[in-house]
Amino acid sequence: MALLIALITCSVMILATSQPCQTPDDFVAVTSPGHIMIGGLFPIHEKMTSSEEHPRRPQIRKCLNFEISVFLQTLAMIHSIEMINNSTLLSGVKLGYEIYDTCTEVTAAMATTLRFLSKFNCSREAVAFQCDYSGYVPRVKAVIGAGYSEITMAVSRMLSLHLMPQVSYESTAEILSDKIRFPSFLRTVPSDFYQTKAMARLIQKSGWDWIGILTTDDDYGRLALDALAVQAAAEHVCIAFKEVFPAFLSDSNIEVRINQTLEKIIAEAQVNVIVVFLRKFHIFNLFDKAIKRNINKIWIASDNWSTATKIVTIPNVKKIGKVVGFAFRSGNTSSFHSFLQTLHTRPLGSNRALQEFARLSATCAHARGSELGRCLSNYSQGTLTYEVNKDMQRTFFMRKNFLWHYTEPGLIRSIQLAVFALGHALRDLCQARDCHNPSAFQPWELLDVLKNVTFTDGADSFHFDANGDLNTGYDVVLWKETNGQMTINKMAEYDLQNDVFIFTNQEMKSEFGKLKQILSKCSKECSPGQMKKTTRSQHICCYECVSCPENHYSNQTDMDHCLICNNESHWAPVRSTVCFEKEVEYLGWSDALAVLLLALSLLGITFVLAIAIIFTRNLNTPVVKSSGGVLVCYVILLCHFLNFGSTAFFIGKPRDFTCKARQTLFGVSFTLCVSCILMKSLKILLAFSFDPKLQNFLKCLYKPVPFVLTCTGIQVAICTLWLILAAPAVGENVSLPRVIILECEEGSLLAFGTVLGYIAILAFICFISAFKGRKLPENYNEAKFITFGMLIYFIAWITFIPVYAFGKYSPAVEVILILTSNYGILCCMFFPKCYVILCKQETNTKSAFLQLIYSYSSHNTDRLVVSHGPRAITNSNIPVNDTSSGAAATAQQKSRDFQAQAYLGRGTAANVPKVPRRKRVSSV
Repeated sequence: MALLIALITCSVMILATSQPCQTPDDFVAVTSPGHIMIGGLFPIHEKMTSSEEHPRRPQIRKCLNFEISVFLQTLAMIHSIEMINNSTLLSGVKLGYEIYDTCTEVTAAMATTLRFLSKFNCSREAVAFQCDYSGYVPRVKAVIGAGYSEITMAVSRMLSLHLMPQVSYESTAEILSDKIRFPSFLRTVPSDFYQTKAMARLIQKSGWDWIGILTTDDDYGRLALDALAVQAAAEHVCIAFKEVFPAFLSDSNIEVRINQTLEKIIAEAQVNVIVVFLRKFHIFNLFDKAIKRNINKIWIASDNWSTATKIVTIPNVKKIGKVVGFAFRSGNTSSFHSFLQTLHTRPLGSNRALQEFARLSATCAHARGSELGRCLSNYSQGTLTYEVNKDMQRTFFMRKNFLWHYTEPGLIRSIQLAVFALGHALRDLCQARDCHNPSAFQPWELLDVLKNVTFTDGADSFHFDANGDLNTGYDVVLWKETNGQMTINKMAEYDLQNDVFIFTNQEMKSEFGKLKQILSKCSKECSPGQMKKTTRSQHICCYECVSCPENHYSNQTDMDHCLICNNESHWAPVRSTVCFEKEVEYLGWSDALAVLLLALSLLGITFVLAIAIIFTRNLNTPVVKSSGGVLVCYVILLCHFLNFGSTAFFIGKPRDFTCKARQTLFGVSFTLCVSCILMKSLKILLAFSFDPKLQNFLKCLYKPVPFVLTCTGIQVAICTLWLILAAPAVGENVSLPRVIILECEEGSLLAFGTVLGYIAILAFICFISAFKGRKLPENYNEAKFITFGMLIYFIAWITFIPVYAFGKYSPAVEVILILTSNYGILCCMFFPKCYVILCKQETNTKSAFLQLIYSYSSHNTDRLVVSHGPRAITNSNIPVNDTSSGAAATAQQKSRDFQAQAYLGRGTAANVPKVPRRKRVSSV
């Protein structure tokens, strides 16, 4: 079966001379033969020569700006392969290599990839097109590289056609973990997912939330920007600005974008932290201009340039501020250091990169310190038109530690791991094959073994995860001035699995603490007792600080919201940092108001006892007898005594017993008092009423003992049900903001209202009855005083309703009302009698008393006769017996007898002289 074969001519580039390459071998930077060939891609030069217009011929331009650090990376690959060849790992199978310079351009890297894929031992350097590459034998079995993610993606898409293993030592773009798009790609460094996560965590732990980002306009830069934006948002960090640079140094717009970015950085004065995902040549130009403008910030460096000696050795680089960077985890590179010490003894024939370095080093022999690196980078190959003698080359190579100073340990180790991974995979693959034969296996077979290989480097064990990544972690480095020179110091390690920073020593931990003192925030930090209130800005990091309202607090800085206190037990003032425990309050014995009320209660008890003594010593006087007799007076005085005494239960720390006793004691005793007064009111109304029907009704109702017992018994029944079904108990009133009121909860407001309402009904009936008898003789007008007493009671208890829930002093309010009611009744009913007994003894005699009754009765008889006069006048011509007038006169005589009996006691009415009946008067 014939296969369609397409011949793709190789693209060539200038590497060691200004003349175009004549053969494909001129395209190789470093080569060494072997049984198994490994390809390498390194950006040994920073850029290609720029053309003033679009290229007119398919020609790769010359490469410029020799990169010492990348040159050292090629040496690291060579050294690692030689370590395997000098070991027993592959049992006599030698690894060879072909290393190419990508010149930091995708086109050059793709041209190199074409040669990697060209058919083995094909003189025409052709890549055959086939439907199945399973049996295809390419020039190399695997590729190490490339450095930049943009270039790696282009190369990986070509290598994936053959499933040729590609192990990158530096490409960190997160998209490369996608095994569907890049099935043959692996790497010995972590993905940018972890780097951006670590950066966001570092920023958050340092207290920064307002940052800027600088990145390149390529896949690597855009993906890193997107990943960091997601991670920063998760840590509540906001991005103030994002600046994108052209990806390649050959772009003529780089200088313009750098100047615009510096102007932006100066304008955003509150942004003191800038995350930088740029290439080394971007950083070199950016920092060089930033130093001239005195821009001082904290720069968070990506793994691409965090350990670049070229940047560290910029003159006055300390003026740019502090640099905190993330670097690939370093390891033991002592063997590579020894390799560099013997570099001057190695032949230059097959190593074009080493030849160029030798020429450049001879040209820059006059340079010293940091000027040497800049000299090597700035000289283009076109200027090297003369031969350098071997003595000059050897003299330069022997300069102490120059190359080691430019070594980036993290990258050197990741290159070593890439080579070691391939070496161990080849060992496993070659155990059952003769790998001296280049056709013993195909690249895709090596890829299957490589994905599952486990190898060691010293005490550490490594293997690729499902995404083809070797998650070794990061070193967090800090640029620090030491003895006048900027040095790179390892500050901490970042553990990918646990997402934590592990500090190397206490000194570095202190250095990290100093970073927190630098502020990079959109808004001023909210102190404890405040909370953030977002403004109209689209960023959550831009806010105002407002005080926490009452009963809320915040105990940390920059809290999104205030925490609420437990309103039942705690409180907080405005702008509080803690909740305070509420004080428990009640009407205590030492309270000034309580002392006053107790004094008034004792005074009332004193009055009661004094009145009882006065009445006892004047038992047989008309005033005492007219008060209802000794028994009634003593019962009423006893009720007053109990009412005054019940006020003591309203003061002091509430207890269940006092809560139950105070209302029931007051309710029953006051009901008994009002019942006795009501009985007296009915008796007075019965004595001075001249309406026969009303008299008959009152006679039926007037049963003193049963009446009082019935009225009081109803109240006792109400209180008993109250205590059984919903008894008052001690409770805490937490409605007040700062205190807890320890009070008696009534249990049932309905029962409490029923008790008071029942008393009010009795008092109202008493008031109406007394009001009807308010026109009794002035000296003994007890009905009028009862009316006033009941009126005082009503006024006092009507005011009780709106002020009942008065907090701590609600018991005092009720005590005041009890005292007011008691004093009102006591003053109205007993004080006038005591005044008569003590001060007007001449009126406190039986004769004087009867005379008042006779005068009152006679006056009412005359009024009664006059009230019947008109009817007599209308019938003057007709002789009619006035039976109505006679009946009234009879009733009046009986009432007079009852009045005397009511006021002076039984047996007195018999001695009262009868008033002769008046004849009918026909006219007035």
